[in-house]
Amino acid sequence: MRNYFDLTGQTAVVTGASTGLGVQMAEAFASQGANIVLLARRQTLLDKNAEEIERKFGVKCLAYACDITDTERVKSAVKKTMEAFGRVDILVNNAGTGAVAPAVDITDEQFNNELKIDLFGSFICAREFAKEMIKAKYGRIINIASMYGLVGNMAAACAPYHAAKGGVVNMTRALAAEWGKEGITVNSICPGYFWTPLTKETLETDRFAEYAKGAIPLGRYGREGELDTCALFLASPASSYVNGQNIAVDGGYTAI
Repeated sequence: MRNYFDLTGQTAVVTGASTGLGVQMAEAFASQGANIVLLARRQTLLDKNAEEIERKFGVKCLAYACDITDTERVKSAVKKTMEAFGRVDILVNNAGTGAVAPAVDITDEQFNNELKIDLFGSFICAREFAKEMIKAKYGRIINIASMYGLVGNMAAACAPYHAAKGGVVNMTRALAAEWGKEGITVNSICPGYFWTPLTKETLETDRFAEYAKGAIPLGRYGREGELDTCALFLASPASSYVNGQNIAVDGGYTAI
């Protein structure tokens, strides 16, 4: 039986790969045979994750400390990737942050930081890694946006996050339109409520748990692994005619 998600011999770069969803997606790609490049700011965590991925899946894994808002560091990450593997097939822009506070209390610094990391950082990585993809006439770029990039919310005030992720959603369309002729597809995943180090404190509160039951048609938060299949599909040759799409993996939150 054909494995439509086979990534054997390919190279997948995942940002924000020190914890949470980034590590889970990296492991999903590795399980399908891809060599992995882990990017985040904390080298110790990256080294630990790389060792575990190599042990579990028998692929090669490069761990490289990288601040995605630092253009020169991102360029260095591209160079290290090409030196290690000679190719880059998949980029997942997963690194991000989240400022939660009433809009009237958000500072200029908080708003700018949100845009710098979630939006501009994703653009820098896409721009620099796409240069190698364009040479190869092949690439899969997956931006991790958010369902909050598609809609507003009445549960947790976070206007800068909405603004940044909304920017990621439309940047996805723009890059898809520009790079499609180069053999590169650009899509985004818009996750709903998943457990991560950034969301854990909020999701654990009784108030938010009660809200989620009514707001999510499936009546629960996302479970570990439930984002991976969407990422695998968008990363694989099976999604060759899917381009410029923003796919909500949210239990139906944006359907109502």
